[in-house]
Amino acid sequence: MKIRFSLIASFITICSFYGCDDNTGSLGLGMLPGSDNINVLTKTFDVDTKTILSDSIFAKTNIGYIGKFRDPEFGTYEAGFLTQLNCTNNFKFPFDVMAGDTTYLTELVLYYPKRNGYFGDSLNTCRMSVYGLNKILDKNHYTSIDPKNYYNESDLLGQKAYTAVNLSLSDSLRSSSNFTPYVRFVLPKEFGDSIIKQNKEHPEYFENAQKFIDHIFKGIYVKTDYGEGTILYVDKVNLNVVYNAHYTDSLGNFLKKKDGTDSLYYGKRTFAATKEVIQANQFVNSKQALQSKANETDTTYIKSPAGLFTQATLPIQQIADELSQDTLNAVKLVFKHYAQEKKNQYSMMPPEYVLLLRKEEMNTFFEQNKLPDNVTSYLAKHNASGINQYVFSNLSKLISTCIAEKKATQEVVLIPVSVTTITDTQQRTTIASIQHDMKPEYAKFEGGNNKLKLEIVYSHFETK
Repeated sequence: MKIRFSLIASFITICSFYGCDDNTGSLGLGMLPGSDNINVLTKTFDVDTKTILSDSIFAKTNIGYIGKFRDPEFGTYEAGFLTQLNCTNNFKFPFDVMAGDTTYLTELVLYYPKRNGYFGDSLNTCRMSVYGLNKILDKNHYTSIDPKNYYNESDLLGQKAYTAVNLSLSDSLRSSSNFTPYVRFVLPKEFGDSIIKQNKEHPEYFENAQKFIDHIFKGIYVKTDYGEGTILYVDKVNLNVVYNAHYTDSLGNFLKKKDGTDSLYYGKRTFAATKEVIQANQFVNSKQALQSKANETDTTYIKSPAGLFTQATLPIQQIADELSQDTLNAVKLVFKHYAQEKKNQYSMMPPEYVLLLRKEEMNTFFEQNKLPDNVTSYLAKHNASGINQYVFSNLSKLISTCIAEKKATQEVVLIPVSVTTITDTQQRTTIASIQHDMKPEYAKFEGGNNKLKLEIVYSHFETK
């Protein structure tokens, strides 16, 4: 099982067949003995694929999904989320200027992007409920999380009917460039009053986010309880405590109005869901509908959220046996899906990105917030190298690793993912994080009994 892994073939041959990528190493033609005769050849190997149920997936994301949707092919799925709220270090209300020790009001506001901030019918009437948590969230959660372990129905903080596009607001407001859509709950007055009281009597509970969570407020659970056809993508959650405060002069004296009454304004302090605290999504899918898709033998699927993955089995031993005296230059695998037309505005479309990684790493990759290394995990963008395709242009390092580990086969899994990037001051873009794609998307692939082809370009050496 010994194969030499270096790129020795012609640059033009490899690039015309596969295109250049980060796995293309040194060509090194000048280092070859003159007596060597090199033939650049291509060979294909069959790859078995099948659809597998994704079951529960790592649920920590920076987006909270809420709603219920029924798809004619994949059945019903329902989304809700749990999140903690952050407290800035050594938080303190401005008691020296506050007009009393009670709130004017306390509100919980769930924001979602104006553009691509929801899926489904924007005018569908739905209702969501918010509950306070009675147990602290653990660090790692999967989409099978049972919210009943973290809240009681008696801890209801509020209910709100909503539509994704709020027609109760004026067109001019909704079209404003700085407007962000939201769903707003006015919470019981005693809820905010208690936070102020605790802050005054126990400032040590507000020293940091963890103490706030431990002693003051463990978080919220947001669930849908009426209506279907819309999923909101909540990217910001703010708990605002609003109070009356005195205007003061430069010496700190309270100012008065002309009629002699106090001159007051509304102050606000916010506790927000941020990346420093835990947020977990729960999804409930129609298992019967997903199992029906997984049972199909001539096709495979990927479907998010927490639905279906495509599994491929790479013939490692066969490659090692047949090419043991040769040098692998590039290994290409293409997942081609059937054309999908957007039949209506609620049709699911293919994910923008997919991740290919070894099956045994499919949990730890996300738990440990890893990035693709182009050795055992690879990222592909939809239609980056062809129509209706996800192309992995060079898996040679994966094959090399599996052969070194003496594997006969290697199961890899194709997973829909969401990619977060950052751009530096020189406009260079890099990947910041990879998370499971939680939006409703899918692709149907050629596969199953119709085997995929693993295409290998290799160099065969003949010594004169």
